[in-house]
Amino acid sequence: MTYQLDTRSIASARFSTGPRPAAGTPAAGVPSGGIPSGGTASVPHFGTLPLGDPTGGADGIRWREAVDGPQTYPRVVIDRDVTIEMSDGVQLRATVIRPANRFGQTVLTPYPAIVNINPYNRASVDFLDATTHAPVLGKAVRSASASIDATGTALAGLTRLTGTIAGGVLDVFGINRTLVRSGYVQVVVDVRGTGSSEGKWQILGEREQQDSVEIISWAAGQDWCNGKVGLAGWSYSAINSLQAADKRPAELGAVFAVEGCDDIVRDVYITGGMPSAFIPLWLSAVNILKWVPNPSTYMRDLVRGNTLRWFRDRITSPATEMPSLLWGFLTARDDRIFDDPYFDERDPQIDRIEAPTFTVGGWHDLFGRSATGVYERLQMEPGRKQMLVGDGYHADVGFGHGGRFSPPRLDVLERAWFDRWLKGHRNGIEFYGPVTMHQQGGQWTSGTSFPRDGVRPQRLYLVDESSDTADHAVHDGSLSSSPGGSVSDLHVRPDLRGMVSRDMTQVTAGVTMMFGEKFTVDARFQERGALSFTTAPAEEAVTLSGAMNLRLNVATTAHEGIWAVTVNDVAPDGTSRVLSNGALSASNRALDPSSSTYASDGSLVAAHHYLSRKRKMPVPTDEPVRIDVDLVPTDAVIEPGHRLRVDVYAASFPRYLTVVPDLIKARGRRQRLVLDPAHPSYLTFQAAGAFAEQVSATETTVCQLPIEQNDPFGG
Repeated sequence: MTYQLDTRSIASARFSTGPRPAAGTPAAGVPSGGIPSGGTASVPHFGTLPLGDPTGGADGIRWREAVDGPQTYPRVVIDRDVTIEMSDGVQLRATVIRPANRFGQTVLTPYPAIVNINPYNRASVDFLDATTHAPVLGKAVRSASASIDATGTALAGLTRLTGTIAGGVLDVFGINRTLVRSGYVQVVVDVRGTGSSEGKWQILGEREQQDSVEIISWAAGQDWCNGKVGLAGWSYSAINSLQAADKRPAELGAVFAVEGCDDIVRDVYITGGMPSAFIPLWLSAVNILKWVPNPSTYMRDLVRGNTLRWFRDRITSPATEMPSLLWGFLTARDDRIFDDPYFDERDPQIDRIEAPTFTVGGWHDLFGRSATGVYERLQMEPGRKQMLVGDGYHADVGFGHGGRFSPPRLDVLERAWFDRWLKGHRNGIEFYGPVTMHQQGGQWTSGTSFPRDGVRPQRLYLVDESSDTADHAVHDGSLSSSPGGSVSDLHVRPDLRGMVSRDMTQVTAGVTMMFGEKFTVDARFQERGALSFTTAPAEEAVTLSGAMNLRLNVATTAHEGIWAVTVNDVAPDGTSRVLSNGALSASNRALDPSSSTYASDGSLVAAHHYLSRKRKMPVPTDEPVRIDVDLVPTDAVIEPGHRLRVDVYAASFPRYLTVVPDLIKARGRRQRLVLDPAHPSYLTFQAAGAFAEQVSATETTVCQLPIEQNDPFGG
């Protein structure tokens, strides 16, 4: 039995026949190929979306009602035993979820297919599905996630983690039954060499990218698909969605990518030339999961001989990349410890993407730079591209969504996005945003650009004079509109306080937020090992928006120096909240001018370091060199009475690790920051408003070079 879509009832429930909004520029029309079966493109869009409304306004209400209200079909049918053969003969295993009628019979009407390809084993996806959709337990879990709020208590971090369920990200990551019941088919595939799929895991490699394209083609050709395909995913599956999109498969109609990445090296793999503790932890987890057979098909796989082929491939690569990672860490002789063509092959070519793309990120995500970078590099008009960035980490994405002043839940936005671009529904999603951000220190906002309109490059110098706000730090200095008048050496040593910090929470994808404020919103414990520099209280609200660069004049008694920095918002009660962070080893200070970003006056606002083996530079003993530390782009407001602070550390373990050869070079080191008016240290940032007596970078008396890396100071 097949249910037929009743367009009249859907039109009356979700749309009206009023005019389209006058504001904004409509995105491109319905994708080529006509309106999919069950579409309602003939129903005009109703209502207006006020500029600056992150909730979506009246449209947002309709998007939510479309998800939370009655669906076209009451049930789904799940086939967990699907095999997709690739062009090289390797068999990938998949789960296909299709709409069904009330008797459990599969609907025969073809619908758009939503593809999710991830390495975390479909058995784990099945577990999440069973937990969140069990008759009694599932409802209780979702209800508790939405209702329990321990903000302001010791359990605030834990409730942020559990709140992700209510935020809808698990529906994007795993089986989305509501989406399927509305008239879609979902395909969840184990990446080559993971889960139940055969082959060797390539970790986003070229063959794996070809698999994604072939999976799209396969799905579009099935009798249950109308030829239109969307890609959705969180983290790894968001990255491979972007990779597949840059190949421009004809069948691809839209992408919904949550916390993807377009520069794996600088985001998390070797930030500032230093490996991240996240990578070995993550590789270990995936390598363990790939050895777990899928219980839903285990006996059939055993009888058919699939288990033998699966086991053979696992033996061939039992712990993918782990030996090479260890070898590189111990010897620095593996190219993957540097920015190598290995990564160039894996970074999505964002500027090639043509399919409408909705990206979601977080200011303190593992892929913080990509949170805004992907949107900026998409070469399409706003509306067809959307950016949403929250004030959170990797594991709590979507927390707080659906609130009175917050964006819609992620599953609601995903549904609206695919309804618009795969079914042709004029639901107004192209008028949302296009830049929706949770401003740190402020609230959710929606606008037209990032950085915000009206910001200009400004500069604050690190000076020796005390700010009288950081007696707990190694040194309490100030941020000033002009360089200091004398030379001073400020010594700092590495310590382990980074284990109790926002850096720690970032590198653990947000897990350690459950341990309290020292891991999230108050850096004063970590600052006991910092050189700290703070402004006077802001007399007016100052908006920071965009990239930032911290130039430092540094020296070390060894042949390597490790520098980690944060930019903080300091409240009147002394709470120091990290807004952005960055790091750089002194030997990796060489800049790539063609990839660095400069303001109109020539000021460096986003440093791009080569981070390659051949571009490493010698570090002279006890001789100052100049380094430019690129900080994660952000959006924040410093309220009146608050201060801006820069913290400089000699380490932040385990966010930034040091390979053994560099550690040997740096052994016994004493690092120092040299404050010298002739070679000043300063923060360059983009802002609207100004701190007390501050001047912009264009007004400073210090000479600016058009291409700053040509400054002979520091090589």
